[in-house]
Amino acid sequence: MVHAPALDGSRRVTLGEEPLGVATHTDDVAEILRLADLYVTDVAESDLVEWQGGGPDDWPGLSEHHEA
Repeated sequence: MVHAPALDGSRRVTLGEEPLGVATHTDDVAEILRLADLYVTDVAESDLVEWQGGGPDDWPGLSEHHEA
């Protein structure tokens, strides 16, 4: 599961109750899953990945951080 964005735009990634990591981009999600031996070819389209609080294109706060 990719959780809703935090205030800084990052998103927690969990497997059930187990925390797997924190992502700031869809590529991070793919890498976090790979490191957990969960190979998902397209995290944005996979039925195995549940997105909460927005989809794979929703990383609010991050673009504002980089522009400031």
